[in-house]
Amino acid sequence: MRLSELQNAGRSPALPLTLTLADAAGTAELQLLSLLRVLPGQRYVGAGVWRGRTVLAKLLVGPKAARHFQRERDGVLLLADQGITTPLLLADGLQEGEGGWLLFELLENAPSLGQTWEKVQHLPALADEQQAVLGEALTAIGQLHLKGLWQQDLHLDNLLRHGGRSYWIDGAGICVEQPGQPLSRQKVLENLGVFFAQLPKRFEPFTEELLLHYLLSNGEHGLPMEALQKQIDKVRQWRLKDFLAKSGRECSLFSVVDTASGFQAIRREEVEAMQPVLDRADDLLATGHLYKTGGAASVGRVEVQGRPLVIKRYNIKGFGHWLKRFWRPSRAWHSWREANRLMFLDIATPRPLAVREERVLGLRRRAWLVTEYIDGPDLIERFAPYVDTAAVPEAELQALDTLFEQLRRERISHGDLKGHNLFWHQGRWVLIDLDAMCQHSSQAAFATAYARDRERLLRNWPADSALYRMLEQRIAATVE
Repeated sequence: MRLSELQNAGRSPALPLTLTLADAAGTAELQLLSLLRVLPGQRYVGAGVWRGRTVLAKLLVGPKAARHFQRERDGVLLLADQGITTPLLLADGLQEGEGGWLLFELLENAPSLGQTWEKVQHLPALADEQQAVLGEALTAIGQLHLKGLWQQDLHLDNLLRHGGRSYWIDGAGICVEQPGQPLSRQKVLENLGVFFAQLPKRFEPFTEELLLHYLLSNGEHGLPMEALQKQIDKVRQWRLKDFLAKSGRECSLFSVVDTASGFQAIRREEVEAMQPVLDRADDLLATGHLYKTGGAASVGRVEVQGRPLVIKRYNIKGFGHWLKRFWRPSRAWHSWREANRLMFLDIATPRPLAVREERVLGLRRRAWLVTEYIDGPDLIERFAPYVDTAAVPEAELQALDTLFEQLRRERISHGDLKGHNLFWHQGRWVLIDLDAMCQHSSQAAFATAYARDRERLLRNWPADSALYRMLEQRIAATVE
């Protein structure tokens, strides 16, 4: 295959494939055996064999290939010139009309810090295992900044762990201020803001403690926490907006099909499992355990290849109902978006897996939402033994405090906060039924909606019960 043919190869070209590439030593064949990352029509990154050696290949095609090649090569050379640990660049080339390529030494069995973080991120905040990963990353960032460099696309997957050392990858994101001179304080704050903004908010109280790892490798500047927090908040707001936009379009995170006859979005890693579920959603519901049927929605627990799932179908009750619904995004889409919002903000909710809207000439009809199944008692069941005594276990009360604190901090109202929409699962209260959820832009609007949520929650129990009185005192009545 010619390099330029990759431009039309889509997301999953047939492997293995052989490319003939030329460098200063002449032409040789690259046999590409696996793909690690694909940006269709632009970038293909994978492992292969070149002149008898296993390599990591970055293949750049399409109209922007020359620019992307130059950025990647310049960044890699900057890292090497400044003595920053990075995989060795073995060969590279750029051919007009074909594309560019860079071949690196392949670090065998070298997990990224992102992969390591995935294994420990659900532990209690700043467990030793988490501190080890984040400390390693911050030490590497400090060393990078000390040489006048920063990684524009800073995240844990751009650091590999191999042989007890951290390796920087993705040269395209490497920028320079003054080579060999410590990065200015403003650039340091901006780049650290990008790093810390990617951590769940429950780690925010530990920012100063984590920052010590950075300062031990680069103590050139005093870093005021207020200024750093301002950068973190700025980046976090941008990342949330960007993430929600991606949840509705084709990208590396989501597989999306949007036509006049229908809309469908699936988490990229779930496509193979969820496509058959969407295609058979009605049949699965008919044979599953139904929680609710008929009316505006049908909800049921189903099992697919041993995996429990929840399918919620949003029905059209009649012509009048359709007139109210066809012109605006479906409640399935709204719930999909809000569930992704909650996950981004580290607020517990069942993981949204897929959504589909049925359309006729662009006009919306029925819709389906598929989420993970959460096993556990709801709030009504969990608190039932304590209605008269209010002797609720403190851990469950603290978890409820945390949930309300998160909702107040993010200005999020649920819209129907009855006890059946809160489930106790793995030490957290999990929100479900997000049809009416809203993140408010104004404090005044949120205050009104928050008061309704609080009142609806308390209404689960008699006003003269001990549990009601205790929760009424415990849950803040107003927002600051």
